[in-house]
Amino acid sequence: METKTDQQLHIFFLPYMAQGHTLPLIDIAKLFASRGVKSTLITTPVNAPLFSKAIQTSKSLGFKIELLVIKFPSTEVGLPEGIERTNLRKNQEQVEKYFKAIILFQQQVEPILDQHRPHCLVADAMFPWATDVAAKFGIPRIIFHGAGFFPLCASTSVMRYKPQTAVSSDSESFVIPGLPDEIKMTKNKLAPFLILEGESELIKLVKASIEADETSYGIIVNSFYELEPDYADHYRKVFGRKAWHIGPASLCETEKDKVERGREGSVDEVHDCLNWLNSKKPNSVVYICFGSLTNFSDCQLLEIALALEASRQQFIWVVKKEKNDKEEWLPEGFEQRVEGKGLIIRGWAPQLLILQHEAVGAFVTHCGWNSILEGVSSGVPMITWPVSADQFFNEKLVTQILGIGIAIGAQKWEDDSVQREANVKREAIEKAVTEFMVGHEKEKMRSKVLELRELARRAVEDGGSSFSDLTALIEKLKSLGS
Repeated sequence: METKTDQQLHIFFLPYMAQGHTLPLIDIAKLFASRGVKSTLITTPVNAPLFSKAIQTSKSLGFKIELLVIKFPSTEVGLPEGIERTNLRKNQEQVEKYFKAIILFQQQVEPILDQHRPHCLVADAMFPWATDVAAKFGIPRIIFHGAGFFPLCASTSVMRYKPQTAVSSDSESFVIPGLPDEIKMTKNKLAPFLILEGESELIKLVKASIEADETSYGIIVNSFYELEPDYADHYRKVFGRKAWHIGPASLCETEKDKVERGREGSVDEVHDCLNWLNSKKPNSVVYICFGSLTNFSDCQLLEIALALEASRQQFIWVVKKEKNDKEEWLPEGFEQRVEGKGLIIRGWAPQLLILQHEAVGAFVTHCGWNSILEGVSSGVPMITWPVSADQFFNEKLVTQILGIGIAIGAQKWEDDSVQREANVKREAIEKAVTEFMVGHEKEKMRSKVLELRELARRAVEDGGSSFSDLTALIEKLKSLGS
């Protein structure tokens, strides 16, 4: 008879329904599966196609990785059917209802935990109730935040010490207390949910997440020790949190996975993009992308277009816009004038494949954690343009601590609704892009980021820091299961 110790370790993964949270947790589930763990990903009907495509390669290799599709409580909170992902919400009322649904989602998850009884639940931080639900069935809950150690340390210090209360204006700088480096910030750059002001559904969720952090078994971090050693140590020793770094998780992707990753466009579009890059010299192209949630106003997009044209640099620019007859955000005749020199991709782009192409010499990024990691893993220096969430913290890591990028000059946190004005003007954009591409500073940054690329690859190889941390976590969970 099989004893519990002989059983294959079985872990449930519950990603938050936003692409920046979902894709890395799918990668992490695949990582566990590649190490002999049975991985089950929980998702909803609208999100299921993205998941099933992403795990096909792992399944074909014989890894035990499955998908469990359960209902999202849209109608229960008054949301239209199908609003099951953050970028599908259309207004503030739907945003509030969506967060209510996230809380109600507990009622869908609890019965399947009871039915399947996995050894562990890895759930996104946006599901604070997951800690209590896991405890109910006697299993550990591990949190996935989606951020690195540095932003976790910075945000924890801000919430703990409230340094922003000592300044007289939103633009006056203050030092975040207790960190290994002197990190200056302004209130303008802090996420409202860090300040914990107001009673929105998101604020309630964040407060509950902070409490769940204290009682969960620990956290997994999509990072590697060599990228932010002082902050990995700080988080574990000073804040006293159990944490395992197991990334960059995207390095587990095969070439086929990279083509499919988050894909909404066609494979032909991927080939067209790569063929265009193949015609360019090494390090000659600027890649511009602001993630899946940033909604720039037409006037901000116009400033970017004018700046790119004036910079005379070659570029690939990913824009969240459908092609239509009247495009107010594009100067008249823009695409004709930049033909051969610039490529606009509307909607989805194969980011991993673009960043890894030798023609790409700089990455203008919103500083989402996944984009930072992908830039580092590809050896591409960055021009930073943070918009929201933890992105202003990530900018400090890139520009100040690692020295692998320059700031474009964004000064204010934005929510994910459409901005009504251009917060960064064309002159600043043109100056940053031009100086970076033709200046000498980029060579120093490039050599630093290439070193980090090598360290990232070593970290996930047998015996590397992330490989070893993942081994330690799997062994720990096996011992708990027995």
